[in-house]
Amino acid sequence: MYPVMIDGPRVWLREFDDGDLDATMAIVGDPEVTKTLSFETPTSEEQAAVLATHLDKARSKPRVEYYLAAVEQGTGELIGMVRLTLAWPRAGDLGYIVRRDRWGLGYATEIATAMLDFGYGRLRLHRVQASCEPDNPSSERVLRKLGFSFEGRLRDHTVRGGSFHDSLQYSLLAPEWRQPRPEAPPSPPDESNQATVAG
Repeated sequence: MYPVMIDGPRVWLREFDDGDLDATMAIVGDPEVTKTLSFETPTSEEQAAVLATHLDKARSKPRVEYYLAAVEQGTGELIGMVRLTLAWPRAGDLGYIVRRDRWGLGYATEIATAMLDFGYGRLRLHRVQASCEPDNPSSERVLRKLGFSFEGRLRDHTVRGGSFHDSLQYSLLAPEWRQPRPEAPPSPPDESNQATVAG
């Protein structure tokens, strides 16, 4: 399905376009943002190639990845990215990134919520999984707030900076989505709100 547009209370999710390179570099070009992700901080040339690949994938049939820009409604600025990679049967892998100056404001939860509504609704997924590094407690808090259940620790799951890193694996099933759950404590403003997004 292309193009996709998803509205949220403060953000809307849209397809990327050729003019988004600088805005995405303001996010993934920040080493403070990528220090707990599954890829190195890219150069502008590397990010241009990644963006071109995602633009091609968006038009593939059948579409197996939804990699969308998160745009702040009040400013029109691209403040984050979210990805839902599809797998068989009726499963998906969720990842999200928020620009550092928007950390601690609830955007990660809102962006992920919009994508999950799309995944369980329009795409009729049954299971969505997500992972984050153990030293990213804010992202883990977001996943728990969304209702994800902890499944286990994936040892040496990613490689970054020449070192292996563990990941914490979470999942959420369709019947569990939008069920009443206790409120998670708020994320500290100086910590990141992001789950692994593969480049």
